[in-house]
Amino acid sequence: MDDLESEFNLKVVLLSFKQCLNEKEEVLLDHYLASWRGLVRFLNSLGTIFSFISKDVVAKLQIMEQLRGGPQQERYTTLQAMVAYEVGSQLVDLERRSRHPDSGCRTVLRLHRALHWLQLFLEGVRTSPEDARTSVLCTDSYNASLAAYHPWIIRRTVTVAFCALPTRKVFLETMNVGSPEQAVEMLGEALPFIRRVYDISQRLYAEHALLDLP
Repeated sequence: MDDLESEFNLKVVLLSFKQCLNEKEEVLLDHYLASWRGLVRFLNSLGTIFSFISKDVVAKLQIMEQLRGGPQQERYTTLQAMVAYEVGSQLVDLERRSRHPDSGCRTVLRLHRALHWLQLFLEGVRTSPEDARTSVLCTDSYNASLAAYHPWIIRRTVTVAFCALPTRKVFLETMNVGSPEQAVEMLGEALPFIRRVYDISQRLYAEHALLDLP
């Protein structure tokens, strides 16, 4: 990921989600966190528009990196192992934040929700006509995902910020993969990997009734 940091290319970031799954279709947390660091770089390349999301994501990444480097690090190699360990050891606050405010399950759930928003937004950009407004696409994606978990004042603030998004053409060019047409093609190739990781994570959290952690 160091090369990615110095020479940003969204295709590299999105395709890195392909490496997040092993042969058992378990989510490898090291690759998941590395892929998110690349997404943060992409969000930050657009200025302060997405700072409300990227700052929160960075904080969540730091929590997960501490768990991956802690005394129980072997329990945090995959998402499945982490959920089994934390749920089985009662390390998750199920009803309100109290003894375990920064559990791995809660932390990844926040990343999971943000990934859904970004997936919906990029898919909207990919399938939209040339004259589509990115601010509308982004707002629609936000309302279909993250908005449900934010208070009104944050929802109002971020939807106003989305109005500063560049045109669809300029937005596609910021991906550093060539022309807008090449960027659209790249999204069609790469987004299914994000969708697969999201779907597997969603199913795992649903099976353990963890989708509404406080």
